[in-house]
Amino acid sequence: MSKPSHYGVVLYPGFQLLDVAGPLDCLNLLSLNDDIKLSILSSTLDPVQTLPKSSFSQSMVPTHTFDTAPEDIEVLLVPGGLGAREESNIQPAIDYVRKVYPRLQYLITVCTGSAVVAKAGVLDGVRATSNKAAFEWVRSVRPQVKWEKKARWVVDGNIWTSSGISAGMDVTYAYVGKLYGEEVAQNIADRSEYMRNKDPSFDPFADMY
Repeated sequence: MSKPSHYGVVLYPGFQLLDVAGPLDCLNLLSLNDDIKLSILSSTLDPVQTLPKSSFSQSMVPTHTFDTAPEDIEVLLVPGGLGAREESNIQPAIDYVRKVYPRLQYLITVCTGSAVVAKAGVLDGVRATSNKAAFEWVRSVRPQVKWEKKARWVVDGNIWTSSGISAGMDVTYAYVGKLYGEEVAQNIADRSEYMRNKDPSFDPFADMY
C-alpha cells in the first residue's frame, strides 16, 4: 500500500484543541518533505470553537463541510473533547465517519474521539482505547468494542486509537514512524523538542483514574 497523500480532520463544537493541534504540528513538519495535503471538515464552514460557552475559546476554520469533503481523503483524524458527549452535536461527524470509513487507508482517534467513531459502528469487535478519566463513559457508549483500559495507544488493523489529549501526539509519531520511517518520526520529534513515549503499553493514567 502506498503512503497516504491526503489527510482529513473532523471538527465539531467543543473539540479538544491539542487533540488536533498536536498531531497536525507533527504532520506539518512531515509535509515539508512529503507531498501531503490536508482537509479540515465540519458540518458547516463556520469557525468551530473549542469551548462554545467560554470567553476563552479558540476557533478553527474548516476547508470543507462533510457534504463537500473530497472523496480522496485517505487518513482521517477524529479528536475528542467536551463536545463529544452531546449526541446532537456530533451526529454529523458520526454519519460522516460511518460513510467514509470503508474507503480510508487509516483512521486515527485521539481521546474521546474513539467514542465518536464507536458510535458510527466502525469499532465493533476492534481493540481500542480512549481517555482514561472518561473511560467508563466511553465504554458504556459502545460495549461491542474491545476496549483496552491500559494503553497509551492501540493499533488494530488500519485503526489507531489513543488515550487522553496528549496521547494524540504519541500515536501520531508512532504512525509516522510506521509509514514514513522511524528516522523521519524521530527527526520531527527532535526538531519539536518533544520527548516521545514509544511504548504503547506505558499508560500511568490508567492507574491514576
